[in-house]
Amino acid sequence: MTKTTSIFARVEPEIKQQAEVVLKQLGIPMSSAINIFLRQVVLQNGLPFEVKINGNRPLSYEDLTAEEFNGEIEKGFKDLNEGRVVAADRVAERVKREYGDEL
Repeated sequence: MTKTTSIFARVEPEIKQQAEVVLKQLGIPMSSAINIFLRQVVLQNGLPFEVKINGNRPLSYEDLTAEEFNGEIEKGFKDLNEGRVVAADRVAERVKREYGDEL
């Protein structure tokens, strides 16, 4: 029998519960799923899926199609009409705090 070792990880209870439901439907114990993930890390020489942080960055006009740009403008109008607004100086402070001089 192959030797094994233990891994202890802290996860949010809701995420663990949701993962357990999915894995139970697949008939895969949590330990096997973690083992599969780690084997894929080794095989892929990295994470076995794309990891992005650009979803948390402000949109750039150059990266949007005309349709996407228009959709974002429509979202802005909807927020304005529904009273979901923030003062410009507070937005500028937040952008500087979160993104610094990157922009």
